[in-house]
Amino acid sequence: MILTLDLTGEVPIYQQIRDQVVAAIAVGDLVAGSPLPATRQLAADLGINFHTVNKAYDLLRQEGLLILNRRTGAVVQRDPGSGPPSAEFAEQWRLRLHTLLAEAVAQGLDGPAALAACATTLRDFGLPVPPVLSAAVPDTPVPELGDST
Repeated sequence: MILTLDLTGEVPIYQQIRDQVVAAIAVGDLVAGSPLPATRQLAADLGINFHTVNKAYDLLRQEGLLILNRRTGAVVQRDPGSGPPSAEFAEQWRLRLHTLLAEAVAQGLDGPAALAACATTLRDFGLPVPPVLSAAVPDTPVPELGDST
């Protein structure tokens, strides 16, 4: 797994690390049982403070994606093949999805474009797109927000 950080961007570094680990799990680059680098080693490799890596790992632990252990270090606990998520996770995810879609609608993204973005993202993770979504959304590029085409 290769992490790419934007040290001058608006997204905090710990969040970038967390997001990229989640994406690596989603696409299968990291599976349950995969070890992650030690916090100090990853921090040294990235040229950042180890507390930043520790914060990212702790978020992933709180989300149930990592196990942190003094002997084994950080190890991936869940992956797409680990079975359905907990009811608590599913409800929290639905709330975050609601907010993300509200932001998109507030910025002028219409329903078909939002569905196309969802379909594209599912395909990016190697997941099949449900037939009802495939029928509603052609295999066309997703317009960027603000794109007038």
